[in-house]
Formats: sequence, C-alpha cells, structure tokens
Amino acid sequence: MVDIHSHILPGLDDGAQTIEESLRMLEIAAASGTTDIVATPHANGEFRFDPERAQQLFQDLSGRTVGAISIHLGCDFHLNYDNLLNAIDNPEKYTINNHQYLMLELPDLIALAAVKSALNQLIGAGIVPIITHPERNRSLQPELRELERWIAAGARVQVTAQSLLGRFGAAAQRAADSLMNGNHVHFIASDAHDCVDRTPDLAGAYKYVSTKYGARRAEALFIHNPAATLRGDLLLDVENIQKKSINRRLFRK
Repeated sequence: MVDIHSHILPGLDDGAQTIEESLRMLEIAAASGTTDIVATPHANGEFRFDPERAQQLFQDLSGRTVGAISIHLGCDFHLNYDNLLNAIDNPEKYTINNHQYLMLELPDLIALAAVKSALNQLIGAGIVPIITHPERNRSLQPELRELERWIAAGARVQVTAQSLLGRFGAAAQRAADSLMNGNHVHFIASDAHDCVDRTPDLAGAYKYVSTKYGARRAEALFIHNPAATLRGDLLLDVENIQKKSINRRLFRK
C-alpha cells in the first residue's frame, strides 16, 4: 500500500515529536503492508511549512530506513489566502514529490463559493488538489454533494482510513461511507500522527474496503492511485471500477 498523508517528520507539527517516534511509526506502517509513505507536515496558521527543514528531516529519516519503507515528501496544505497565493506562484513547493498533486485541507468553517474559486485557481496553475478528509469536516458533512462539482472541475478526494472504522465518530463514518457509495473517493490514507491513537496502520481499513466495496476498489484507493501521485501520473477512474465490480457481482449470481 501507499500512504499519501502522514505526519512522520519529527518536531515540525502535531505529529511525531522525536526521531524515535518517527521510526516507530514507520515500523507500524511497514508491518501493516505499507511500502511507501508520504510525509506531509502541516502548512497552516499554527505550523509554518519550512521546505528546507522538512527536506533535511526527510533525508535524515530516509537514511535510517533504507530498504524497510520508502519515504516521500509533500505537505498538508491548509487553504487560506496567503497559502493560496504562494502555491500559485510556486506550484511545486507543496506538492507530492514536486509533481502536480497537492494535499489540500479545507478550513473548519467553509464558504462554498470561496472554496470553488480557490480550487479553480489551483487547477489553473497546473495543480491537482486532493481534498483531505472531507468526511471529518463538520461544515462540509451536510454539503457532500458539493464535492461532485469540485471533482468534476478537477479536484480529487482523500478519506481517512480510521474514519471508515469509526475512530472520528458516527457522523464522519457515515460521511465516509456516503462518499464511497457515491464513487467520490480517490485515495484512502492514514493521516497518522502517532504510534497509539492515530497510527499509520492501514490494514484494517484495507480489509474493510475490500469486504464492503470489492478488491478492485481497495487496490485503486490504497495502491494504484496513491502510487500514481508519487510519479505524477494519471489516476484510475474510480467510477468505472465500481461499475465493473457491480457487474461482476451480478454475473456471479
């Protein structure tokens, strides 16, 4: 599996605080079947994104995990005015492996028209915004249909693995399943912050998706699409995957 959302770099945000904790998180990820993981430190009002410091820590951590798991660098990019302008001026500064995919966290209180405008600006700059954990955004939970328009415009969606398993409450779990049922999910990732509560273990969520939505969906959301972001490649068509899975189940009957 490929995990495109994690806070494994030590001391940069509210994720891992020491190199020892970072290494333990990577051990947990590898043991659960993750071969590649993207370090995505926050860029928001509380935690300033420092590309040079992130690169230093990334190289240090990568050097300590040779052969066990591959680490990649991105950013958990909070949507605000200053960040938006900076990303448009520097399209590869915050993206995964300096390609086109950007992990985009929406504000807790959102104005739908403003978000749509920002998405259009990012897409116009050659960036593919991946909206992170919309199922956990309380102001967006009642407006999930809006995601259909954003996806049609070129945005993509990442759901948190533990949301599907109930870690973030019933509302987030219902929203995650609603997005899955609507074929509006392109990635499932851990958003790991530690070794105990919000860990990088994706195995349980992978089993859940495989059982409820089919092995092809699980492979697309945990393996193929996340791997495509590392290379800057195109994603699989999740809607057609779902249709094919339904057709096969009907045929078996």
